[in-house]
This record gives sequence, structure tokens and C-alpha cells, in this order.
Amino acid sequence: MEEAAVKPRVRVKAGRSAGYMRDSQSGVIAARPASLREHRDDVRRSWWRAAGLAMDLLQNSGRLRGVADQIIADTVGVELTLNPQPDLTRFGYDQKEAIDWIRLVKARFKVWAWNASECDFRGKFTLPQQTDIGIRNWLAFGESLGVVSYMPRVQRERYGIRTGTKFLLFSPTKLVQDTNEVEGLYQGIIHDANGRPSHYRFQERDAGIIVKRDYAARDGDGRQLVMHAFDPFSAEDVRGITVLASTFRKYLMGENLDDATAQMAFLQTIYAAVLTSDRPSADAFEALSALKDSGIEGGDEVAKDFVNYFSAHLDRAAESEIRMGAGPGVSHLAPGEKLSIETAKVPGKDYLPFAAALQRETARALGVTFGGYTLDYTTATYASTMMETASVWPIATRRTDRIAAPHVLVPYASWLDEMIGEGEIPFKGGVEAYQANRDSVLWALCLGPSKPTADDEKAAKASTERILNGTSSIDVEASANGQDPEEIFESNMRWHQRYADAGMPSPFVRKTGSEPAKKDDASTKEKT
Repeated sequence: MEEAAVKPRVRVKAGRSAGYMRDSQSGVIAARPASLREHRDDVRRSWWRAAGLAMDLLQNSGRLRGVADQIIADTVGVELTLNPQPDLTRFGYDQKEAIDWIRLVKARFKVWAWNASECDFRGKFTLPQQTDIGIRNWLAFGESLGVVSYMPRVQRERYGIRTGTKFLLFSPTKLVQDTNEVEGLYQGIIHDANGRPSHYRFQERDAGIIVKRDYAARDGDGRQLVMHAFDPFSAEDVRGITVLASTFRKYLMGENLDDATAQMAFLQTIYAAVLTSDRPSADAFEALSALKDSGIEGGDEVAKDFVNYFSAHLDRAAESEIRMGAGPGVSHLAPGEKLSIETAKVPGKDYLPFAAALQRETARALGVTFGGYTLDYTTATYASTMMETASVWPIATRRTDRIAAPHVLVPYASWLDEMIGEGEIPFKGGVEAYQANRDSVLWALCLGPSKPTADDEKAAKASTERILNGTSSIDVEASANGQDPEEIFESNMRWHQRYADAGMPSPFVRKTGSEPAKKDDASTKEKT
């Protein structure tokens, strides 16, 4: 009878099996402590310390202050351009009426947004300025907070202003860190049974006394009253945390490297003068003394002549001097002496590559290019610059939509409610029709600055080629440049008509065919 085949068993040593978390021989994974927690708990535990450290770095680092301004320039530019996209066909608007209504809304809103007395509850900052502050708050605290309020007519008369809609920007430090999950309160935000924010608890100073007040997230009609812009990492996140949190370790390492390098350079640069001599040491003179007392014939004379020889040279050297300071000079040295000046030997050849590696990590976390972060373009080429911009620019546009745009769109919604409600802006069907279809009328976008290019001529030709080939449109190309296509059209039409009326050639007359194609055609005609 044949025995049943037995499956061979191979004993695998623990820690060496294939699969996830297979460690190296040195145990580098096991040496790194890590624990899994809910992300919102990590944010709550680290928020205050991370915010304090981020503010300290932003206030004491010229590089980080500069990159903060760069992020604002990439995200906001001078201002975010409001681009309303309402669906007005259902209310009986034809195309011309819709364009006229949108033009009126944009013109009125721009006037309101650039008047600090009208748009800011405190009357200090324009809406573009508040957007800039919101981006700085996001950098330092990981979030930006604002409240839309309404100022009654009696108070408006006191300040001589017309509109009641006001936007009040809060520092995120005013949102308390209190947590009571029984109440639905987590890190200052109260949630209802469905997990939706219902109130925000702010800490305010009232007549010198610190009090806590709850601000409703929405009013009874569903209008958003609290603007809370942050970039969540997890679906359960309640608050944001500074984007600098992941860079602290490497950034501070870089600062320590710079400080240590500078100190070493300072020490080595402060006249490290070294005087070397081949004159005999104390041991040599002790040997001469022993020779003198040895009783050897002529030893006493040899020792005496040797001492007299060096005495003469020392007397001659005593007449010379070495001066360092104002009017440095060196006269004669003693025989066999040599004066050398040591120069700084730091930073070494490995300093720049190592510092660049640390700076690249910080730049990557902040969503800016390495050149924009360091202003170091020594190794940059046209191709590398274009690729760098192409990879980072979607991050900037995403930041415009997620973080910057709410600072404009949230107050815009309440402002348009007021304008239509008080008859300042007409609407077909009246206030009732508007309120019944409010979301479709309020739909709008915010356009940021134009995409930076390393060669404006090449970028312009590429844009023209895409439009002529039908692979793009005026809307897409204008939005990429941070411009409103409707405003471009209206401006071009107005100036074209002025040129035509004056009998001048209009610069807006479209050319046919692409520039390369024209050159090819011209060269072909010349040959024939």
C-alpha cells in the first residue's frame, strides 16, 4: 500500500516572510514607533502646538514669509474674479437679457467688494484683502473662518453706508477647542444627529471679559452664515491643521544647518593666523645645559656659542612686529618662522545638495515650485521650468476653488439675496421666484490669476493654435489666464467699434490660419 503524499513544510523565520511590512536586516521599520488613531483626534491633540510653531516660523523666517506671499499670488492674484453662471432660461430671460443681468450683478458686486465700509463688518478691509488674510490663516492654522451678518438700517445710517450684508473674518484661535461628544460638540463645532455642523462656538472679548458665543451655521431659510474653509484629510475631520505641520522637522533641520554653517564660517573668518617656527623647543635647551655640565672637552664652548647664536637672532626679531587691524602690516619674522592666514572651510561641497533636498521637501508640502520657494534657478532649464509649473499649477487652482473662493462666494450669496430682496437688482418673477430657485441663480465660479509661463510668446502661440484647431475655446483659454471671457468679449467689441468708427484698422480682426502654416505657405510661394 502506497503511503499518502505529505506536503513539505518549510519553517520561515519570524520577521522574514514576504508581504507588507517586511522589515530590513537593520529593523528600520520596527525602530519607528507608530500608532493608528482617528485623524480628527490627531488634529485636536496637535492643533494648538502646530499653530503656535507655524506662526513663529512665518513671523521669523523671511523665506516662509516670502513663500506665503507667493502662495497668495498664485492662488488669488490681485483679486478673485467673480464669474456668475446662473440658469436664467427658466425665468424667461433670452441670451442678451441674461448677459445684461450678469453684467449688472458683477459690476455692483465689484463696487461692494472693494469698499471696506460696505463689505467688512469692522469697516477695515476690502473683500480681496480678507481673502488674502484667509489664505494666511490657512497657512498658519490650516483653516479660515468668517461669519456673514446683517447690519440693520439704523446702524447703517450711523456709518453712512447703504448695504446691510457684512462679512466678519475671525482668527481660527477664536474658535474654541472644547469637546463634548454628548452635546455633539467637537473642537468648538456643534453637530446635529446627522453629523452636520449646526453652530460654531467662538471665544470673544466683551468689555474686557472673555465670553463664548454660538454662531448658527445657517439661518432658518438655509442660508450659509459661517464660512469655514479647510482641506480635510479624512471624512470625519472637523478642523484643519497647518500645512506646515508635515515640514516642521525637516525645515528646522535646515535652519540648524544654516546656523551651524554660518557660525563655523564666522569663527574661521576672524583672522585665523598661525605662526609656525623651526626654532628649538625647551627640550633642546635642556640638552644644551646637560652638554655643558657633562665635562666633555669643548662641550661648554659649543653650548655657549649655540645660545649666543639664537640670542642674536631673537634680538633682531624683537625689533620687528606683526600688526593686524587698521593698516595691517608684517615686517621681518624671526629666522625659520612662517605666518599663514587660515580661510573658512565651510560650507563644504555637500552643503548645497543637502540643503536643497531639505528645501525641496518643504516646497513640495506647500505646493510651490522649488524655484519659487528658493529663488534658485541655477540648474533650471526651459523644459524643467515648464514641467515644474505644469505639476504644481493644478494644486494652485485647486487651492483657489477649495480655500480662497469661499471667501467670495459665501458673502456674495447673502449680498445678492439683499440686492434682489430690496429691489436694487431686478429679477423676473420677483423675490418669490428667486427664493424658490436660489441655488440655480447663485451658481458662480471664482477665477484666479493666470498660469505663469517661462516664455509668453510660446504660450500665446500654443493657445492660439488650440483655438484654431478646435481643441479649446475662448472660455477655457480665458479662464486659464484668470480672465472672464464675457468681460473680454465686451471690451473687445467696444474697442473694435471705436477703431472702426475712427477709420482705423482694428487689432481685433481675426487672422486665418496658424502662424507656422502662414510661413510655410509664404516660403512655398517664393520657391514657385
